[in-house]
Amino acid sequence: MGHKIAVAGASGYAGGEVLRLLCAHPDLEIVAVSAHSHANQPVTSVHPQLRQLADQRFCETTPQAFEDADLVIMTLPHGHSAALAAELPDHTKIVDLGADHRLTKESDWHAYYSGPYAGAWTYGLPELPGRKEAIAASTRVAATGCYAVATTLALAPIVSAGVGSPDDVVVVAASGTSGAGRAAKPHLMASEIVGSLTPYKVGAHQHVPEIKQETGVTSLSFTPVLAPIPRGILATVTIRPAHDKVTTRDVRDVLDAAYRDAPFVDLLNDGWPQTGATAGSNSCHIQATMDTDANRIIVTSAVDNLGKGAAGQVVQCANLMLGLPETQGLSQNGVAP
Repeated sequence: MGHKIAVAGASGYAGGEVLRLLCAHPDLEIVAVSAHSHANQPVTSVHPQLRQLADQRFCETTPQAFEDADLVIMTLPHGHSAALAAELPDHTKIVDLGADHRLTKESDWHAYYSGPYAGAWTYGLPELPGRKEAIAASTRVAATGCYAVATTLALAPIVSAGVGSPDDVVVVAASGTSGAGRAAKPHLMASEIVGSLTPYKVGAHQHVPEIKQETGVTSLSFTPVLAPIPRGILATVTIRPAHDKVTTRDVRDVLDAAYRDAPFVDLLNDGWPQTGATAGSNSCHIQATMDTDANRIIVTSAVDNLGKGAAGQVVQCANLMLGLPETQGLSQNGVAP
């Protein structure tokens, strides 16, 4: 068998998607699956789609449960990963999908999250310059937030290349309901969601400092929108150009140079990104143009929030940390319809 993998806190949507990807991975073996509130229950009692795990039961989320694992994937609520990670041996590799170790500034953590600041780990977005090598050399990696993936991939090369101004960025991004988690909430009931778009956490979303940290942006207006779809993120990023002569070709050349060797980022030749085209994949689709009236750069990106925005990103990082090809067990192709 291959490398031994444990998943902590696997009863949520992201945890279930991690398990689905691991089941199909040729080099990774699931040795423990924890979910505190569902301990001793069959995995299929929560994830009936995972028939391959019909004989597997959730265990308690304790350090002892992960003793045999080469790598632990944490899909715990924000603020819960750091304590568990501190009890695991230094040689046990960890990829954390929570926010506990994403932010390099303690002040940013306290501004957007509760609880003590746990310090920063290697940020798990392999497409950023030099990050793939850093992830491969790390034993502790903090995977990205879902909105942060879609926005950062669209924005970072534009700012880094000096084509767009870092002090005037506006993002409006719509996300599927699975991004809000599995817990029952009145505003996520079908009667409330179907046929309605709803902005939320306007002007104060927790992914803002993460995006600024990884892109070099100094001023970001970010508006998230809850969309009546189960999965997917569509982000529209607008940036003031650094000078008046920036063209669509300039913007596309920058994005092409950044991602031509990135297996999971597609700069589209024509058409615009669609969430449906990325569903079930680890891909990000990007398109760009100039707004001729407002003279702003527009970059639109689409990801599956449970794929490249969560579980797929985690597996991609795990592959690199274990010396495997980053594409192993992951699909560039979406599922349609």
